[in-house]
Amino acid sequence: MTSKRKMFAGLCAFAFTALCSAGSWAQAQEVKQKPPMYTYIANWEIPRAHWPEMEKTADADKAVLDKAVADGTIVGYGNDENVVHTPGEFTHDDWWSSTSIAGLMKVLDQISGAGGASRSVLETATKHWDSIDVSHYYNWKPGAYKNGYVQVAFYTLKPDAPDDAVEHLSKNFIVPLLEKQLADGTIVEYEIDVPAVHTSAPGTFAIVWVCPQADGIDKVSAAIRASRESNSLGAAAFLSAIDYKAHRDELNRGNGVFK
Repeated sequence: MTSKRKMFAGLCAFAFTALCSAGSWAQAQEVKQKPPMYTYIANWEIPRAHWPEMEKTADADKAVLDKAVADGTIVGYGNDENVVHTPGEFTHDDWWSSTSIAGLMKVLDQISGAGGASRSVLETATKHWDSIDVSHYYNWKPGAYKNGYVQVAFYTLKPDAPDDAVEHLSKNFIVPLLEKQLADGTIVEYEIDVPAVHTSAPGTFAIVWVCPQADGIDKVSAAIRASRESNSLGAAAFLSAIDYKAHRDELNRGNGVFK
């Protein structure tokens, strides 16, 4: 999502993050597919003059979202502000995750019924769009994070990539790296998302991870570099499956809660 990709190369270029699967952690742990976790994301492009008002909007929805977490309707929620801005793209988002699409829709109805979609600051949006993703590879530390750094790496598979390419890359490459970062406390959540409702082309996927502190960005970057050096075959396998020209990154700052 940024034209300054070189600044992010050692950080979010998950074409090279795939490299760490061959480490001792991967050998000690078997990565298994988990039940589906769906995430609803509402993206907004808000004029800069109205950015301070977005935090108030998030606070207004908190009671509905906290209740939904407590009763199990959703497993987490949050909101983000884009840090690396791109013309014409989103500045803010709101999201919540559930083990069912019905859970997502229940919360959406509650927020819309409470006037969430008609709050004045949202009416200033110059663009708005939604998406629903699903993940079978995810993990988190329960609790809340505030002003964390949310990094997202978007990829598109090559037309001739196998149907199970995302599953293979997740199990053998991506999850081992992120599980180690989670165990170390460098990140507090990760997920590998594919579209559940295809508002984007089939064959796309996103890798998301959250650092509670800014120094986590550098720590993850260092882990990527180390894995790149130790597993050149992993890099080749990853690159053979994706169209790297379609790769984009996001760096956001936000708040979130996971059950």
